[in-house]
Amino acid sequence: MEDINRILNEFEPITLKEMDSVKLMDRTDTKFVFRFDQLPEFLNQLKNDYRILDIKGYRISRYESLYFDTKDFDLYLSHHRGKPRRFKVRFRKYVESELHFFEVKFKNNKGRTIKDRVKQKEIAGSIKENAEELLLNKTPLKSENLESKMWVNYSRITFVNKFSPERVTIDLNLTFISNEKNKTIDNLVIAEVKQDKAIKSTFIKLMKKYHIRQGAISKYCYGVINLFEKVKHNNFKPKLILIKKALYGTTARVN
Repeated sequence: MEDINRILNEFEPITLKEMDSVKLMDRTDTKFVFRFDQLPEFLNQLKNDYRILDIKGYRISRYESLYFDTKDFDLYLSHHRGKPRRFKVRFRKYVESELHFFEVKFKNNKGRTIKDRVKQKEIAGSIKENAEELLLNKTPLKSENLESKMWVNYSRITFVNKFSPERVTIDLNLTFISNEKNKTIDNLVIAEVKQDKAIKSTFIKLMKKYHIRQGAISKYCYGVINLFEKVKHNNFKPKLILIKKALYGTTARVN
């Protein structure tokens, strides 16, 4: 981490307020996975084209998210079945900025991700008041049919393209927590390119240069697979194999 922090300090900063112009709440997402030890080399090649989010001197920010689903994991299974219209429901704490939100993410049949959110005083174990109002307005779901399933925590580096409406997020130290079970995924980096529309992206060009294939599983779905043994995940096997190949350079089978 010492090398990474040194490189991050060489980026031109952008504040949270300045980032308001590139919220990209309606966007396309492109994901990549690679090993942590590859990150310093990639970062060194991004400095000319991206600014880095700086919050109170922190350039790596912690995120803590509590995800909700039905008793039978219907939201997870919508992803598993590849349904074109699907939702994620969560409370999220942005630790360094001391902000809490209730968030609804909708993936539409055109492949766009639309996120809506409302501020909260803290993360709650149930969906009430303005959070419930948002849920009813933006989804066909009812709060009484949803229950908290798991925490997905990680550290994030956020870059903003200097020349185009694009953000790139780099997620590290991915940890899943549910009741007394928890699991940390070591050495995995999940990168996501978020754009209003398709543009020339230095980051995507870099991934192609190093033969890193596009694709990754959502962090929530990956957490369900890791913590809940009886939930089906056969349809995710190609993405799980992609993660294993990225980490270990192997074609080992995924059970």
